[in-house]
Amino acid sequence: MPTYCALTVRKLKPGTYEDWRQAWGSEEDIPAGAEAYIVRNLKDPNEIVAFGLVEGDMDKIKEMINEDEEQARQEAMAPYIESIGADGIYEVIEHIGARTGATTS
Repeated sequence: MPTYCALTVRKLKPGTYEDWRQAWGSEEDIPAGAEAYIVRNLKDPNEIVAFGLVEGDMDKIKEMINEDEEQARQEAMAPYIESIGADGIYEVIEHIGARTGATTS
């Protein structure tokens, strides 16, 4: 089964992380079976990378996303964002597993 990664690199306006994080959403907003991470650049605490991993059929994954709710979420985050770098959905083409030591493609 394919795995996909939704990834966005954002530069936040200084001092807005907590407000941005509230607008980003909660665990309940993540599709079933997905896991999400938010990481911060150690050299620039205003640079945030948010990514989530989910396995499944892309058409079914897209069906789980309510476009109106996603648009509202993006609009709620916008006041706290200075710029956006990478932003997209990526197919995982290789997984080198630290937990199992296994490599899957």
